[in-house]
Amino acid sequence: MTTVLRTEREAREAIERTGVEAGQIAEAARSSARALADRTERRIRSVVAAFERELVQRMAEIEAEAAAIAQPHQLSAEELSALERAVRALAQELTGARP
Repeated sequence: MTTVLRTEREAREAIERTGVEAGQIAEAARSSARALADRTERRIRSVVAAFERELVQRMAEIEAEAAAIAQPHQLSAEELSALERAVRALAQELTGARP
């Protein structure tokens, strides 16, 4: 009888130890998951911030280019001459006149 009681007591103690160990393992897993989630969140924020910085830079470049394009352009003598030749050629083609 003593052996049975002792074996039963040892079994209860083993079950209790196993429960404590399981709790420790579960808490370690939760802690690890929180740390992973924190690292992932930091990395995502870093990528988003880099994307936003690049977007701002590219938008500034596009706006600067748009502003430059919107400025009137004074044609050079060479450009005026080329334009006049193109207009004459088009007029001749449209009217059927010979060059």
